[in-house]
Amino acid sequence: MEPTPYRTEPVSFTRRGGRLTERQQAAWDALAQTYVLEVPRHGPSTSVDPSYVLDTAQVFGRSAPLVVEIGSGRGEAVVQAAVDHPELDFLGLEVYVPGVAQTLVTMRHVGVTNVRLMVVNAAEALTTMLAPGSVHELRIFFPDPWHKKRHHKRRLVTPEFARLAARVLEPGGLWRLATDWEDYAEQIRDVVTESPDFDGGEWGPRFEGRPQTRFEGKGLGVGRTIRDVTGVRRPT
Repeated sequence: MEPTPYRTEPVSFTRRGGRLTERQQAAWDALAQTYVLEVPRHGPSTSVDPSYVLDTAQVFGRSAPLVVEIGSGRGEAVVQAAVDHPELDFLGLEVYVPGVAQTLVTMRHVGVTNVRLMVVNAAEALTTMLAPGSVHELRIFFPDPWHKKRHHKRRLVTPEFARLAARVLEPGGLWRLATDWEDYAEQIRDVVTESPDFDGGEWGPRFEGRPQTRFEGKGLGVGRTIRDVTGVRRPT
């Protein structure tokens, strides 16, 4: 028997457990089969079999522009975006299961159906699971800053990740990012502006389509500056 494969590169997240509340469990039982997509794994519980490619038309039941949010958390941003833009499909990638369950609670409350959720490592999803040029917008709002210098290697937004973002975005597609950690904002800006695959990348005005989440509120509460960066995928 071949050994189970495991990642050799550091990941940008720490997998956290946690029990579901009664309300979260009820939403999970009612909605997860439809809205939380199962994928074939390749080792760890957040992995994706590299042979698997997501059929978005099949899972959404229609053909529409796809917006992917990495680290969708408790779903504040992705659900509000789905309410505001019923003409778009939204895919939230999140490794924290209670956060996914809370997203289902909110979806149930507002009645949106154009959101799908996956418990996956985003880097693997962008490497193989999402087809090239299949994403209209890629959003990363307040990624873990890994603020200690020895942990910077675990930050998600790097030149290598920019190549993955470019792989999945359609020409002219937008890569939207936001952070409240200044040195990470500088790193993000440098990654996007120095990428041969993107135009833009300088700090810009606040993205009006992003509702203020708990993370943003905490940052503002301690006096941090929120930085927004947008890259535009260059034609291939």
